[in-house]
Amino acid sequence: MPAERDDPFFLGGRRFQSRLILGSGKYPLPQIKEVVAAGEPDVVTLALRRVNAAGQANILDYLPEGKTLLPNTSGARTAKEALTLARLARELGCGDFIKIEVIVDSRYLLPDNEETLAAIKLLTEDGFLALPYMTPDLVMARKMEEAGAAAVMPLGAPIGSNKGLTTKELIRLMIAEIKVPVIVDAGIGRPSQACEAMEMGAAAVMVNTAVATADDPPALAKAFALAVRAGREAFLAGLGPTAEAAASSPLTGFLGSKA
Repeated sequence: MPAERDDPFFLGGRRFQSRLILGSGKYPLPQIKEVVAAGEPDVVTLALRRVNAAGQANILDYLPEGKTLLPNTSGARTAKEALTLARLARELGCGDFIKIEVIVDSRYLLPDNEETLAAIKLLTEDGFLALPYMTPDLVMARKMEEAGAAAVMPLGAPIGSNKGLTTKELIRLMIAEIKVPVIVDAGIGRPSQACEAMEMGAAAVMVNTAVATADDPPALAKAFALAVRAGREAFLAGLGPTAEAAASSPLTGFLGSKA
C-alpha cells in the first residue's frame, strides 16, 4: 500500500494536515477527549460559554494538547458583539483564530451575511484570523475574501439539521472562484456527505451535530475522518466526467475470435 499522501492545507499561513474540523458542542465534557482522539482533527471549535477560566467545568481541561482552538462568536447579533466575544476568547487563551457567527434569525439560525462582513473587517483589524460562517453566496464570499477572511465557511444545510449538502451547487461555485479555503460547515449528517464535499474540492469539512447525536460518537468521528480523507484523495485523483452508459470492457468480438 502506498504511503499516505502529504497533503496539508493552510489557514492564515498555518499548516494543518487533517481536513476534518470537529465541533465540541452537545457532548458531555468527559466525552470530548475520546471523540477528538478518534477523529484526529487538528482544529476543534468551541463555544465561548463553555470556557470558564476559574470554574470546574472548563472545556479546555477536556481537549487534548496540541489542537488549534477555533472559538466561535455564538450569541453575537452584531459585528461589535462578535468583536467583544472574540477579544474575550483571546484573553481566555484560545488564540487568534475565530469563527464568526452573527445570527439574528432565531428560527432557522441562518447567519447574517452583511453583519458578518462587517465583523470580518473589525476582527482582522484587531489581529484575528477570521473564518466567517455564512449562507452560500458567491458575491458575498468575494467581499469576505477581500475584507481579509482567512477562509469562508458556507453552510451545507441549516445548522444542526443533518440534511447534508442541500446548497452544494452554490458551494461548488464558491470553490471554483474563491482563493481562500472553502470549509463546508453546518448540516453535514453522514460521512458520505462529507466525502462528497471533499470530492467537490472543499478544503475541509466541519462537523458537530452528526457526531454528537450518534449512538457511538467516537466511532462516527473516526468514520468522518476516513470519509474526508477518501473524498480528498478522489478529488486529487481527478474524477472522471459523468456520461451515458459506456462499457469498460468490449462486449463484442471476444467469443467470435479464433485462437
